[in-house]
Amino acid sequence: MKTKCINGALGIEICDIDLNKINNETKVDILELYNDNLVLLFRDQNLSPDTQVAFSEFFGPVNSHPLKTRASVKGLPEVLILENQPGRPGAPNDYWHSDISHSEQPPSATILHSLIIPEGHGDTMLCNMVNAYKNLSDNMKEMIHGMRALHSGMATFQRSIASTSDARPINKSEIKPPQSHPIVRLPSGTNQQAIFVNPHFTTEIENVSAEEGSWMLNYMNRVSTQPENIYRHQWRVGDVLVWDNRRTMHYAVRDYTEDMPRKLHRCTAQGEIPV
Repeated sequence: MKTKCINGALGIEICDIDLNKINNETKVDILELYNDNLVLLFRDQNLSPDTQVAFSEFFGPVNSHPLKTRASVKGLPEVLILENQPGRPGAPNDYWHSDISHSEQPPSATILHSLIIPEGHGDTMLCNMVNAYKNLSDNMKEMIHGMRALHSGMATFQRSIASTSDARPINKSEIKPPQSHPIVRLPSGTNQQAIFVNPHFTTEIENVSAEEGSWMLNYMNRVSTQPENIYRHQWRVGDVLVWDNRRTMHYAVRDYTEDMPRKLHRCTAQGEIPV
């Protein structure tokens, strides 16, 4: 397969490939490139929802969103529809986060397939949490060694009741208790340590004061989102973008309005319990 670098921070484009036609050898190569590069881009793809699910299963079991915040493809609850159209503004994701990090087994990968794109708008930014860890001072690495943080879905509940989009209103009883994960994790299949906190779902660091924990979280988020650590993806119709949720955060730029239609299909592949 021909590949090319898409950014200095993370990611490669895999060229001249049709994701509808993948053999076992190609699957192995794709997974190796995924483990090495964190983000994969495939241009000019035309995937049915069924095929997107099958491709997503390369990266782990594909499940529906635990909170079912948006509509899914009929008969395929695993395929979430991210859509913005006149009269129905889509739910915002304009904040740094790692998908569903409040789950016991957060997704290993997110797979987005673009169907309708407002030209020049709606980019997705991703940052490299492996580089972020490397860029911490030795003192900070020592400080967070073995520490854990709590992740909560309460932010999704708050968004759902804000009445600014067509997201399904979530009942507060659907939100599970906060989930504890290590601040630094070593994802399965890699030899790369990565920071695993994010400003949207991570609420506190265990066994430290709220003031100290807030400072530590803010510091790690600032290091993670330095411009030189970010890839900004400019969508085209037919793009398939795959990113490793265990080693990245992402931010959906909301520079479009509801009269600028946008539609993507999203799958997530379940990962392991973070260690």
